[in-house]
Amino acid sequence: MLNTAHATTLTFGIVPQQSAKKLAQLWTPICNYLSEKTDTTITFSTAKDIPTFEKRLLAGQYDIAYMNPYHYTVFHEKPGYQAIAHQKDANIKGIVVVAKDSEITSLSQLNGKSLAFPSPAAFAASVLPRAKMKSDGIEVDPKYVSSHDSVYLNVSKGLFSAGGGVLRTFNNTNPEVKEKLRVLWTTPGYTPHAIATHPAVDEKTRKKIQQALIDMSSDPEGIALLKTINFNGLQAADNSDWDDVRALNITLLDHLIR
Repeated sequence: MLNTAHATTLTFGIVPQQSAKKLAQLWTPICNYLSEKTDTTITFSTAKDIPTFEKRLLAGQYDIAYMNPYHYTVFHEKPGYQAIAHQKDANIKGIVVVAKDSEITSLSQLNGKSLAFPSPAAFAASVLPRAKMKSDGIEVDPKYVSSHDSVYLNVSKGLFSAGGGVLRTFNNTNPEVKEKLRVLWTTPGYTPHAIATHPAVDEKTRKKIQQALIDMSSDPEGIALLKTINFNGLQAADNSDWDDVRALNITLLDHLIR
């Protein structure tokens, strides 16, 4: 959380969709870029898994955070994270993947099988596919394997019949793993992940960070960095942008904020 003794040092928490090592490789250069543009030291941070990340968000341990759409609706309520940006001209879409040579061609064939998911509250990778299967009467045994990359690896090795992820992380996963998989099903699109600041971050700093994020889309260095995380740009965000997610009335994490 914001250290008042060194108020120019902020932590940027990234949801652990992939391994900490891979996230550090992708996001540390972005943090360095933002540090330079805002005259504020911004340091990369993550967590060992998504449930730990959720606990840290609740405790306000990140000054800036990149979180999934459902997480944003929860942690905007408590401790009060405020969105400043999200991916430009994009929706988040969950996917269900199977092995490329699998005989499975429809969700109904997953009935009674064990499926890999990153975590219970992973919005597009778990919540949306499981809701669809439940509404269709497809009973599956969910197993949580901590990250999107772990889902893809486990399914590619044949340890699970299928698994949940999102298109962005699927396209960003190890090519040797990706080539062994195919997308079985894709969810409808929703407002993508939020980049949000903790309420302890002052308005001036918040605005500087927001502007630096938006300006990445028109700066060659920024564009190159965004490309590494499969972003086509960033745009300013309003809290209401995630009303489509709120309309789903997901209650998985209500116990944390009530």
